[in-house]
Amino acid sequence: MSNRKWNLGLLILFAVFVCLLLQFLFSALRIRGLVRDLEAHGAAGDKPRHVVLISQELDNPFWRSVEQGAAEASRQYGMELEYTGPSRINAAEQVKLLEKAIAAKADAVLVQGIGDPQYRNLIDKAAAQGIPVIAVDTDEPGSKRLTYVGTDNLEAGKRMGELVAQSAGNAGTIGVMVGDQQENQKLRLEGFRSVIGRYPGLTITGVRSSNISRLQAEQQGEDLLHRYPQTGYMVGFSALDGVGMLEAAGRIRSQGVRIFAFDDLEETKEAIRQCRIQASVVQRPREMGFDAVSLLHDYYQGKTVPAQHFTAITVLDKSNVDGGNGEACR
Repeated sequence: MSNRKWNLGLLILFAVFVCLLLQFLFSALRIRGLVRDLEAHGAAGDKPRHVVLISQELDNPFWRSVEQGAAEASRQYGMELEYTGPSRINAAEQVKLLEKAIAAKADAVLVQGIGDPQYRNLIDKAAAQGIPVIAVDTDEPGSKRLTYVGTDNLEAGKRMGELVAQSAGNAGTIGVMVGDQQENQKLRLEGFRSVIGRYPGLTITGVRSSNISRLQAEQQGEDLLHRYPQTGYMVGFSALDGVGMLEAAGRIRSQGVRIFAFDDLEETKEAIRQCRIQASVVQRPREMGFDAVSLLHDYYQGKTVPAQHFTAITVLDKSNVDGGNGEACR
């Protein structure tokens, strides 16, 4: 009798165990199905990261090239790029656009540094909210931007100084045009001065600002040539300075002024072909945009992003303006 009870007890326990095991298996399968449904829903509902690129001037050719590079990298990494900027150069508008991007909870923002305390505070605010900000073309020192992507402007200025010193034979008088008072222009001028200062025979007669305007580059160039008629060399550090100074020289003194420009506008290249502009120091704006978004991708992947990422510069003259190997202008 006790054996029968024992066997019956074992059967009951086994039955209970089987029931519990089946219940566990069914629950596991149900949970697995729910997880798959959630994963599928999440994959379908995920939105691409929204990156806002705030340019200095909306239709400026330089910034359109930055946009092209950023758009290419955004497509490659599955991000969504929004390109915006003031219709005319306006630092206050850049501040408003950054405020708007933060309020809209953009996933990341690419900006040009403008050297403004309010702007730095906004960059720091974005960082505090988990929105990485990358400075492109011009850095914003002292802010909590993630990184700077663009030209090593100090080295670019030095390269320009070497070009002028080589052309001048270490003696001559130079007029200089800067685009504005932004950090990148200051660094270019600083680098240029550091090289020119090594040659006692080279003199900088004056430094003027074109305010990133071809017309103002012409006007300021004319004034420089009127005030300092001995000027033999003119140097511009923003894209419109070279062609503006060329117009000024054409009106005041068409011969005897050698002009050195910045960047590669088509008019600049044509003037180089004709030896009306000696050479131009050329940046890589498309590369800036592409690399900025690529560094954002690295950041989101948990990789360490450098504090500065310099893009290359090249020197364009008649020997290579069309990819050839001819002689430079003399």
